[in-house]
Amino acid sequence: MTIKIYIDADACPVKEETYKVAARYRLQTIVVSNSFMQIPQSPLISRIIVGAGADIADDWIAEQVVAGDVVVTNDIPLAARILAKDAHAIAPYGRAFTEDSIGLALAQRSLMEHIRSTGEITGGPPPFSSGNRSRFLQALDQTIVRVQRRRL
Repeated sequence: MTIKIYIDADACPVKEETYKVAARYRLQTIVVSNSFMQIPQSPLISRIIVGAGADIADDWIAEQVVAGDVVVTNDIPLAARILAKDAHAIAPYGRAFTEDSIGLALAQRSLMEHIRSTGEITGGPPPFSSGNRSRFLQALDQTIVRVQRRRL
């Protein structure tokens, strides 16, 4: 069984990087979004457009993923669902979510949502940098190599 890479594509800044790594390993890549998105012409890359609405893309990805697959997402609840299926979730800024880190990430997300709901202005994430891209590429490559070794 081969590894598939799913991209939670709406607002994902590392689609091109994911395509390049996936091509190097000849892995099927599925780009999931709520609206049309241009993708490279490749038999290894497919596009899925789901309905508009909160968590529709996340639900579709979570239903499709099997153990060993890789999901590129910044969505912490989706990452938790992916890890529960013994698959891998990597954030665009290079953080590989793990069983050890996901609980804290969910708690921090919940805390920040609560703070924002009180009207507090928390600011956004820092600008996406070339360092983030490098960390992402390294995390994606390491994850694929680790999964492939386990399957040998």
